[in-house]
Amino acid sequence: ENFLHKTSAPFSTNSYDAFISPNTLNLSSFTKLMKKLQEIHPEASRDRIVDALLEVRKNNKGILSGLSINSIVQRTSVIL
Repeated sequence: ENFLHKTSAPFSTNSYDAFISPNTLNLSSFTKLMKKLQEIHPEASRDRIVDALLEVRKNNKGILSGLSINSIVQRTSVIL
């Protein structure tokens, strides 16, 4: 979960299309992202979702910045 400290994303409560600013995924964004992924993949454990998110980050040159929330959700869903 180290990426929590590296990544702030101002976006509205209902917007999963907002872009994450460089090197920022704040706790609020992470919580919303986790909630969305848990809704889509109720069979996946929280740890499995975090592992998949870390894999998405690794596959994106080690960063999540510049990806929309929807893009992160889609890429994570493919892994899950």
